[in-house]
Amino acid sequence: MKNFKELGISEGLVKGLTELGIIEPTDIQQKVIPLLLSENSDLVAQAQTGTGKTAAYGLPLLEQVDPENRAVQGLILCPTRELAQQVAKQLFKFTKYSTKVFTEAVYGGEKIDRQIASLQRPTQIVVATPGRLIDLLKRKAVDLSSVQTIVLDEADEMLSMGFKKELDEILNSLSSIENKWLFSATIPNGIQEIISNHLSKDAERITVNRGNIVNKKISHQYVVCDDSEKMHALLQFLKSEHKNRGVIFCKTKAATQKLAKQLIARNIATDAIHGDLLQKERDKVMRAFKNETLRILVATDVAARGIDISDLTFVAHYQLPESDEYYTHRSGRTARAGKEGVSMCFVSTSEIKTLRNYERTLGLKFHQVK
Repeated sequence: MKNFKELGISEGLVKGLTELGIIEPTDIQQKVIPLLLSENSDLVAQAQTGTGKTAAYGLPLLEQVDPENRAVQGLILCPTRELAQQVAKQLFKFTKYSTKVFTEAVYGGEKIDRQIASLQRPTQIVVATPGRLIDLLKRKAVDLSSVQTIVLDEADEMLSMGFKKELDEILNSLSSIENKWLFSATIPNGIQEIISNHLSKDAERITVNRGNIVNKKISHQYVVCDDSEKMHALLQFLKSEHKNRGVIFCKTKAATQKLAKQLIARNIATDAIHGDLLQKERDKVMRAFKNETLRILVATDVAARGIDISDLTFVAHYQLPESDEYYTHRSGRTARAGKEGVSMCFVSTSEIKTLRNYERTLGLKFHQVK
């Protein structure tokens, strides 16, 4: 097990990481960092949310950037504004003790003029959602001619949010750059197409092996209950978690709203996020959750994309997700940065077979809680 210094990360960055409590490199960081530091290369890395991939690509990118050069040298594409903000914030924190590298996050749902003004300042790394980046390029508000590295973070999420056309357009306009690094939890056909069309034939491929994909620190559990007992079972579970904080997942907007109301009626500090919230309403809920005024967040799968809150002790599946991929994305919200967490499913007898399916496809073991 190597530490960050042995992986080739400079002293100032290591000091910044240490202050953030990031001491031991994760599996993906150990595999990716030395490779990205050693040469120009295209990379396909399959890694879940919560495996430490921001540092896996962020540290080599920071090492590459020339702080003396004011031009944009690195571009990171993310599916959601939350993830874009979070990545920019992390890069800023990493550089606390090294020469400042200026990062700007640009995304939809925010006044474009304000972002154009921010990009007038020296900016060496741009973190962007694909749609907003295209808008800025059309207005000639961002110059990518000096970009050496492009990172696609959570590429499968960008695809499932309908950004395939934008990704193709951006990658076509940057076809000659030296480094294209793609990070994705899953590699569906659309991602395979992007890899074939835009990355070099001999792109390095790294998979945090299937067994490690689902975080080992997560305990996967389930309670069998029919619909009429579900609320009672959930309340028992929340009680057993004392004051711990977590996210409860439902499949639909209506179900999230209903469940949030039921929990509020029982004096549990809760709010809901779903796809129909206005951005400022969503921001308000997320702020309250991050400030810990809320204990519970009830969310749909789409709304939860890009959420990254440390110290979530559990994830509860009040309704099982549509697919095993979503199960991985959901459960990856807990047990971040080496901590432990619980992923609890509330299932009817007929849904037990879905859990058996997850066990096979994801290499998990579920434990029944009486």
